Amino acid sequence: MIHETAIISKSAILGKNVSVGAYSIIGDDVVIGDNTVIHSHVVVKGPSVIGKNNEIFQFSSVGEDCQDKKYAGEPTRLEIGDNNIIRENVTIHRGTIQDQSLTKIGSNNLFMAYTHVAHDCVIGDNVIFANNASVAGHVHVGDWAILGGMVGVHQFVHIGAHSFIGLNSIVVKDVPPYLLAAGNGAEPKGLNSEGLKRRGFSSEQISAIKAAYRTTYRKGLSVADALSSIDSSDPAVELFTSFIKNSSRGIIR
Repeated sequence: MIHETAIISKSAILGKNVSVGAYSIIGDDVVIGDNTVIHSHVVVKGPSVIGKNNEIFQFSSVGEDCQDKKYAGEPTRLEIGDNNIIRENVTIHRGTIQDQSLTKIGSNNLFMAYTHVAHDCVIGDNVIFANNASVAGHVHVGDWAILGGMVGVHQFVHIGAHSFIGLNSIVVKDVPPYLLAAGNGAEPKGLNSEGLKRRGFSSEQISAIKAAYRTTYRKGLSVADALSSIDSSDPAVELFTSFIKNSSRGIIR
């Protein structure tokens, strides 16, 4: 259902059973997939592609120009996958030409009220942003990561898959997969073991991940020495070690 007060651009493409609420605005070059619900007072700007079965709540701004002062109106994009829930007052900005001209969000994510995804971010699948969590430009967040309420992530930081960032934390370095992190700046507090159990990791995999964590964080080794000591034959451990090897900002310690 399209409410009579909604404004839909002639160049926008809406799929089957898309609902647009009162006073919402769907701008130029926006594509919205089937069964997506846009509640009242939402603004969606393009170029943006939003997948199927998403729900965007009131007063959210999706696909707006970024806040980077270098941005000069170049054509950039936003891509959002399927089955995402975007709650009240969420802001999501398009990319910049200084990166890939793209902000990309996967599927099955939950963005709670007042969260912010800045330009050029890449967000995986099954991610949760709790209320007021914000990521600056060029941040990457891996699958199944959870950002607690009021978390702030510095630009260019990478957050590994299955990690958990605690309430009110400030993250200025990369967080490897599986970690619990908290503080200002965030420090490692252990492994997200309960989350790994819930997601079907075997006891053997969790034990191997724990051993890799202890080598990296509990033996007083340099990062290079720790990596050379870890058996990465298990794919779950290899995800941990390859993330650290590819970190450009350095990891939290």
